[in-house]
This record gives sequence, structure tokens and C-alpha cells, in this order.
Amino acid sequence: MLVLTRKLDEKINIGDDIILTVLEIGRTSVKLGIDAPKRVGIFREELYERIKEENLMSSQGTPADVEKASRLLREKGL
Repeated sequence: MLVLTRKLDEKINIGDDIILTVLEIGRTSVKLGIDAPKRVGIFREELYERIKEENLMSSQGTPADVEKASRLLREKGL
């Protein structure tokens, strides 16, 4: 892990197209601004972990689940 020290309004470049800016420094937290292309996903760690769990759960569907979803779509005319 690379550990850097930055002051208010100082920046960190990641690659050619991502810039982190220190916007605010509080007693127990730091507010960061992230400038990145739209194609780059940026998530808080706890949200990213939840997304990974949901993706794993959805990928473990059974054939019965697929058949049920297919039947519901046909009933809706989709």
C-alpha cells in the first residue's frame, strides 16, 4: 500500500485520468473530491462489498428460478 500525506487543496493523480483532491480535513474524517471518467466505477467500500455479495447471490440462481422468471415475463407479455 502506498501511503501519501496531502494538505488541504492538494491533489493526487492516479494514472492519466483520475485526480483525487483533498477538499476538507476534519477531526475524524477527510473529504475527498474524485475526478474520473464516467467509465470508472467509484464506490464506498461498504457499498462495493454489498454489490459484490448481491452479484454473487444473483449468479447462483437455479434452473427453477430461471423458469419462474421466464414464466412471469411471458405472463406480462414481455
